[in-house]
Amino acid sequence: MAPVSDIDIDTVFSYSNVVMQTGQQINKSKFFSRASLRQRVWAGGIFLAAAALYGLFWLDVHNKIDIGRWLSPCGFKQAYDLPCPTCGVTTSARAFVQGRIFQAFYIQPAGALLCSVVAVSAFLAFLIAVFGVYFKTAGRFFAEIKIKYVILAVLIIIAAAWAVTFVRALAEK
Repeated sequence: MAPVSDIDIDTVFSYSNVVMQTGQQINKSKFFSRASLRQRVWAGGIFLAAAALYGLFWLDVHNKIDIGRWLSPCGFKQAYDLPCPTCGVTTSARAFVQGRIFQAFYIQPAGALLCSVVAVSAFLAFLIAVFGVYFKTAGRFFAEIKIKYVILAVLIIIAAAWAVTFVRALAEK
């Protein structure tokens, strides 16, 4: 059999992309495509924002800065002596940054879930920004999802996490 040159391979690929149906094409990818420059820039921004957020918590954990000084005391907790829906999110984020993932979920499940989503998003954004790999499934997911369902899901997660911390606070009394 004769060796196949680069020109022959290019001819085969161009033929398969022009003449063949989409389902028959050789280089058809169902999951990945090349990211556009705009997608790569957005992904880079998302990655940098997530890295800055984790960097702030890392500095707080290592006593370089004090995030608690920037956040005022919880007025709900001071008034009613019960945790508010977001009580424990900062403590949960600190535990998450230290690598104590299970403890972060125990402290405040919604906070740990938020940290997990940010970490996965940062990883995917890094892949898109640096390597130019765009995930088609993510594009389809965000194209089909309605913002009202996202808001509803976030509210349900926060309410469920508040119920957990609320019951824990009542049990301690």
